[in-house]
Amino acid sequence: MESSTRAEVSPVRVVAAPDKFRGTGSAQQVADAIEGAVSSLGGGTDKVPMADGGEGTLDVLGGPNRSSIVTGPLGEPVEAQWRLDGSTAVIEMARASGLELAGGQVGNSPLDATTAGTGELILAAVEKGARRVVIGLGGSATTDGGLGALRAMGLPARYRGIELLVACDVRTRFVDAAEVFGPQKGASPAQVAMLHGRLERLAQVYVEEHGVDVAGLDRSGAAGGLAGGLAAFGASLVDGVDLVAEEVALDEVVAGADLVVTGEGRLDEASFEGKVVGGVAAHAAAAGVPLLVVAGQVDQGVAGRVEAISLVEEFGEVRATTDTLACVEEAVVSNLSWRWSA
Repeated sequence: MESSTRAEVSPVRVVAAPDKFRGTGSAQQVADAIEGAVSSLGGGTDKVPMADGGEGTLDVLGGPNRSSIVTGPLGEPVEAQWRLDGSTAVIEMARASGLELAGGQVGNSPLDATTAGTGELILAAVEKGARRVVIGLGGSATTDGGLGALRAMGLPARYRGIELLVACDVRTRFVDAAEVFGPQKGASPAQVAMLHGRLERLAQVYVEEHGVDVAGLDRSGAAGGLAGGLAAFGASLVDGVDLVAEEVALDEVVAGADLVVTGEGRLDEASFEGKVVGGVAAHAAAAGVPLLVVAGQVDQGVAGRVEAISLVEEFGEVRATTDTLACVEEAVVSNLSWRWSA
C-alpha cells in the first residue's frame, strides 16, 4: 500500500503480543518485526512480548538482574540468571534444570536429572527478601516430581507467608508427566515405566508428608512433576500465559486497539491449551478486538479456528525457517495492506 493511500485511513493501533518462535526469534524480536510492518504502513504499535511460563518468561517479565551458581540438571554447577524486583522474584526453571543444560535429549540422563538447582534458586530468592516468587516452568530435563527442588528448599516452614506462583505451560497431571514428556527428555520405554512408578510413589509421599494430593491437580505434571512438588509446598499452579498477561497488563493494552497480532512457531491444538496464542486470543475476544495469528506452520486441524498466516505456506520452508523475522514482517504488511484497504 502506498503511504499516501494509508494517510487517508484514520490512525490504527495494533498490539503485538507474540510468543517466541523457538530457535528463530525471541518474543521481543517477533514483536519488533510486527512493529516494523505496522509502522511501514503508518500505524502505531504497542509491543507486549508474551510467554506461557516456559522459556522466555523471565525475559518478558523484565529480564534477569541476578545470578546464582546452582546444581545443574545432571549435578554439575551452572550459573543461573533470575530477577528480583522489590519483593517479587522471577525464576525460569530451564535456566537451572533445563534440557539444554543437560545436552539435549541425547545428552540427558532421564532417571538422574534433578530439579535441585531450581529449588536452590527459590531458596536464594527468599533469602534475598522475596515475598512473592514466580517460577516459570518449561524446557525441563527432569521427571523427578520436584523432589530435588523440595530437598534443596529446606523446611516448608521457611515458606510461610511466601507466595509461590507456578507459571505452567501445560495442564498435564502429575503421574502422566512420565508418558507425556519422558520421551522428549530422552527416556526409553523402560525408563518411562520406571519414571511413572516413581511419580506414583512420590504422589503418595506428598499426601502423607504434606497432605496434598498432587495426582489429581491439573498442571501438576508440568516440568516433569515439579509443579506438583511445589504445590505440595503450598504453591499455586496457574496457566503461565494468564499470569504473564496480568503482569504485563495485557487487558489494558488491548482495550481500544484495532487489531491484536500474536504468533508462535507452530499453531496446533496445544496452542489453545494454556499457551500464548490461546491466551491472547481469549483476551482479544473479551475486548472485542480482531485477532491475527502468524505462525511458522499451521496444522490443518486448527485452520479456520482463528485468522492465521502460515509462513511455510507463504514463503516456503527454507526461507520461513532461516529468515523468519523478515517473513513475519512481510506477512503482516501483506495482511494489513489488504485489511486497511478493504
